[in-house]
Amino acid sequence: METILTVNNLTKKFGYLTAVKDLSFSIEKGNVYGILGPNGSGKSTTLGIVLNVVNATSGGFSWFDGNTSTHDALKKVGAIIERPNFYPYMTALQNLKLVSKIKEVGQDKIEQKLELVGLLERKDSKFRTYSLGMKQRLAIASALLNDPEILILDEPTNGLDPQGIHQIRQIIKKIAAQGTTILLASHLLDEVEKVCSHVVILRKGEKLYSGRVDGMLASHGFFELRTDSSEQLLKFLEQNDSFGEVKQENGLITAFLEREMNAIELNKQLFASGIVLSHLVKRKESLEEQFLTLTENSNTTAATS
Repeated sequence: METILTVNNLTKKFGYLTAVKDLSFSIEKGNVYGILGPNGSGKSTTLGIVLNVVNATSGGFSWFDGNTSTHDALKKVGAIIERPNFYPYMTALQNLKLVSKIKEVGQDKIEQKLELVGLLERKDSKFRTYSLGMKQRLAIASALLNDPEILILDEPTNGLDPQGIHQIRQIIKKIAAQGTTILLASHLLDEVEKVCSHVVILRKGEKLYSGRVDGMLASHGFFELRTDSSEQLLKFLEQNDSFGEVKQENGLITAFLEREMNAIELNKQLFASGIVLSHLVKRKESLEEQFLTLTENSNTTAATS
């Protein structure tokens, strides 16, 4: 797999504050990567460093084969790291023609990019008439004018209404399906879960996890169970090595699996033991639950170290 970006032991300090601490990860071609973390976790600083607008304190990064200068590499990068900023009295078409001149790329793909982001019918409307979501979509079209190998987006759905969020996410999926690698920073777990194939999770500038999103979701899930024979059920679960943690709340028993097991198999075992269920649902842990487990473990480690 071709490597697009490699980050090695990156650290950035602002006075006493360490915004990014010894961060390493790599981005392979053709995937959608999310840098996930709460505000202040170092996401935007990391993007700023690889885009050459923020200087690293130590460590480094390399684009593509490692022999390409950052200046040349950025010609193959499309990025939106600030609020969309176009001339309000000019139309979308006029604004993108101006961007094409600045980027020194042809104007022949402007309408194609406007169609991709769903703005072709509004190409002759002035930028000031656009909604926030439309402005963001125009910025994406602008970032795609040079047919970049990687598109970098910092909080692409921030401030948008649900419809605007959905439109941006669909556009990101469409761009990725065409083979463009995408790196986006987000504090929204839901966004990463729905859009990204890979995730780097940051907390206070440190990496907690790096890998495939489905790798985080590789737990065997859990059962939600209800029965009139709660004591008998709890005893069964505690004696069965297929289960780890078992919780009980308001009559609902949640049993976390240590190995793969389907609902039919469990139901048969319980019935054979004389336990009849009134409620049986199998669920997977969400990315949110996995994320909370990670950050809680990190806090515990920090507190005990």
